[in-house]
Amino acid sequence: MSSTSPVRPVSSGMLWAGRIISGLLVLFLLFDSTVKLIKASSAVQGTLQLGYPESTVVPIGAVLLLSLVLYVIPRTSILGAILLTGYLGGATASMVRIGSPWLPFPILVGVLVWAGLYFRDERLRALIPLRRS
Repeated sequence: MSSTSPVRPVSSGMLWAGRIISGLLVLFLLFDSTVKLIKASSAVQGTLQLGYPESTVVPIGAVLLLSLVLYVIPRTSILGAILLTGYLGGATASMVRIGSPWLPFPILVGVLVWAGLYFRDERLRALIPLRRS
């Protein structure tokens, strides 16, 4: 960012909060993509319960992993967050369709994806400046 940027430098507390939030989400989503890629029985069963054929388990896991890799790389983290938002939007729609009590979960994960990135990425804070009143 240029020195004329209205965004103040991030505090170390905010930076670490972003790293911790993002790190925990990355670990969770990495586990989720891995169980899909290896076609663990729980992933197959969950996919079938959502109404998707078994043949979609591995491609869904691959999309999640690719989005996650982009999220982890600082240069592409915003693109990764956008792709993860789309992925989690699909998960939310699937939960709505079957009437799952877990509906808030993918929404919360999506909020945390952006919160973690917002806390640790000056570019995002410059794009979406939250103002104190």
